[in-house]
Amino acid sequence: MPISEHILALMLAFSRGLHQCVKSQQKHSWDRPDRISELSGSTMGLIGVGRIGKKIAELAKALNMRVLGLRRNPGRKVGPVDKMVGPGDRDWLLSRSDWVVITAALTTETRGMIAENEFKNMKDSAYIINVARGPIINQKALIKSLQKGWIAGAGLDVFEEEPLTVDSPLWDMPNVIITPHSSWLSPHHRGRRIKIFVENLKRFQSGEQLINIVDKQRGY
Repeated sequence: MPISEHILALMLAFSRGLHQCVKSQQKHSWDRPDRISELSGSTMGLIGVGRIGKKIAELAKALNMRVLGLRRNPGRKVGPVDKMVGPGDRDWLLSRSDWVVITAALTTETRGMIAENEFKNMKDSAYIINVARGPIINQKALIKSLQKGWIAGAGLDVFEEEPLTVDSPLWDMPNVIITPHSSWLSPHHRGRRIKIFVENLKRFQSGEQLINIVDKQRGY
């Protein structure tokens, strides 16, 4: 999935300081990044462990990372996840994660679920990555946490308001990577959508269970 690769790209960029190297290249300046780390041996905390969460967990395990997962029903085991917890253990997951990755759906329960207290519970060396929906994070609290150094940085593909307003302080923060809601883009995207449609048409005609059904009560 392109979204899981996008998440991994953001993590690699931060861990190797590539975002700083690009800026130094533009200035023709031989500056080494301020912060260098390795993904191997670090811990990823997944908020939302559906198809996308499972895929990025698989990639993380291939890089020797520990994976913690949070989902509505923690009793449902997902192979690549080392430990699964429920919403009541969110602070526990945040406090132990070097990478907090949000892949949850936007519902009444998840809207604004990452706010000031949650950022304070994170490690000051941790990064947050959001490729899900912007309103899951309280954007004012995110900006404050970055300004005060409560977290190390943020990789953001989605925002409370899109496009991101030109006067947002997020644009100029050196520890933020912004992408324009593009994590889903792929040259294969249209073909995959057509394949799902054709499969569901066949199932509908034969009276079989459709795939990718949305639960209107849950919102995803």
